[in-house]
Amino acid sequence: MTALLRHAALVFLMLAGSAHAGLPLDGATQLVVVTSDNWDSTRGELHAYEMRHGRWQPARAPFDVALGRSGSAWGLGLHPQQSDGPRKQEGDGRSPAGIFALGTAFGYAAQAETRMPWQPMQASSYCMDVVDSPYYNRIVDAREVGTEAVAGSTEPMRLDLHGNGDVRYQQGLVIEHNPRNLPGRGSCIFAHLWRQPGEATAGCTAMNAADMQALLAWLQPQAQPRFVLLPRAQYAQLRSAWHLPALPEPAR
Repeated sequence: MTALLRHAALVFLMLAGSAHAGLPLDGATQLVVVTSDNWDSTRGELHAYEMRHGRWQPARAPFDVALGRSGSAWGLGLHPQQSDGPRKQEGDGRSPAGIFALGTAFGYAAQAETRMPWQPMQASSYCMDVVDSPYYNRIVDAREVGTEAVAGSTEPMRLDLHGNGDVRYQQGLVIEHNPRNLPGRGSCIFAHLWRQPGEATAGCTAMNAADMQALLAWLQPQAQPRFVLLPRAQYAQLRSAWHLPALPEPAR
């Protein structure tokens, strides 16, 4: 009898764990949603939602964003693994799709108007996209880890200093894709500024400066904000199961 009770308790805990794993929005009261036409779309629309009276309510007007130069692909985040589309790989030029936590805000200035944790970038700051690096998918400072440790990285975080005044990382947010830093599954995924309206990215989500500033001012770490990126067909299929808000019809 004791063995049966222990087995039943184990099964209950497994089911409870599975149910919890299927609710990637648990605890979140702010939501950033990006939708696109299909897996190969390089543009999307961003919506911001906040939980009010038990329902997701729009927090601001939607705006246009740019996605990866090859579109999007399933990433590694808070959502269950999916099998109905491409999978994000290092260097594929696709923005990760799924549900992700939002991490540190960053930029060129010492501070910004945001309540999110802020990390000022230095000339020695790099995000490691070298697959076999022990620092893969992490932002590091060459002064701390050594110049040899950042050799080969194509992601200096002060693009203005390394790229003739490039503004893309002037303000941004870390999208917590591939949180276990699995080699080859994609690295250095951000929301950041675009140089020109609609210019596709290497796998991030880009927007204009005014929209980024408004987003940073709105986000609150205590709201446990989530970032959702999905083609519209996949969004419609998963909306109920993942407890996502209903989206308005796209403008024509």
